[in-house]
Amino acid sequence: MIAVLKRTPVIWGLFIAQLLIFPCFALFSDAVGGRYLDTITTGEGCRALIAGMTEAQRSAHFWITVLLDTAYPLAYGGFFAAMALRFFGRYGPLAALPALATIIVDLTENTVQALALSGAADALDAKSWLTPLKFGLFFLAAAIALIALVIAVAHLFRQRKA
Repeated sequence: MIAVLKRTPVIWGLFIAQLLIFPCFALFSDAVGGRYLDTITTGEGCRALIAGMTEAQRSAHFWITVLLDTAYPLAYGGFFAAMALRFFGRYGPLAALPALATIIVDLTENTVQALALSGAADALDAKSWLTPLKFGLFFLAAAIALIALVIAVAHLFRQRKA
């Protein structure tokens, strides 16, 4: 799997996928009532938002979470992990851990939200640690990917000089 993620077409594909998915959240925000559960860090805040939604808004939010917000962490997390694996050499697997953790935490948060939106279960109190952890890991993984980009650009310049 590591060898596949390190391939240039895979890195570009994941990068393009995240760029295509991200604007879809804005495109569908009216369908969910203008605010996503992903931005709320308390169970009470999430419960209040859900209570104020119409059935159509809850259903739209559920499907956006299950489809779009499942694909998004796979795309951005895969991209961040691939950049770390490709450009950090032997430290690549270690540098990719925050990206992989982000994927797991984001998908866990999505599961908690989908269960609440569908009325199947209320585990929304977990959002008080899941959402901040997700964002913290996201920014750490993004910073590592940015450093990987700097390494890649420096490597390109060294190759051109040779």
